[in-house]
Amino acid sequence: MEKFEKFNGIVAAIDRSNIDTDAIIPKQYLKSIKRSGFGVNLFDDWRYLDPGEPGKDNAERRPNPEFVLNKSPYKNTQILLARENFACGSSREHAVWALHDFGIKVVIAPSYADIFYNNSFKNGLLPISLDATLVDQLFQELGESEDYRLEVDLENQLVTNSAGIQMSFEIDEFRKYCLLNGLDDIGLTMQHAEQIKNFEQSYYSKYPWLGKN
Repeated sequence: MEKFEKFNGIVAAIDRSNIDTDAIIPKQYLKSIKRSGFGVNLFDDWRYLDPGEPGKDNAERRPNPEFVLNKSPYKNTQILLARENFACGSSREHAVWALHDFGIKVVIAPSYADIFYNNSFKNGLLPISLDATLVDQLFQELGESEDYRLEVDLENQLVTNSAGIQMSFEIDEFRKYCLLNGLDDIGLTMQHAEQIKNFEQSYYSKYPWLGKN
């Protein structure tokens, strides 16, 4: 997992509450567990005018010209702004994979479904919770600019707009540590690789028959 670094990114907004995981990545795309290749089908039903299927060439589909991620400059967005209860519904981890694969590093919303929130940190995606009034303010500012950007500083837990106004957010210290250092569950385990190796050598030296196939 890549380390999460301070960055300034383009913001795209979807002004809806209760966006569910089936909207983020429809069920027909859940067969793969590779964690990659899902970005082209992010918000698939909203992004295209005709239905899609796994393996179908999306270049042959008609994009919805009204959907925000099909417009410039939002095709390169790194920050998604949404309303409350983002990513509710089923527990599919593919929802996080699709957002991350598209290039989105941060989601800003007043609240999230718990499972999605937990899955995000394990896959390098930062879900920032801000008060609904601040989210309203961001929506208003975005509506007044064609190229709205925000700076996200995880180390100092700050979101800063172009006017220099800073908004602080809360995050669990352990999750913050993992994102800053690019550590998923496997990465955390591998930090103890030498201790694990020493334990195995000692254990199988004491009980050699357990190491036999």
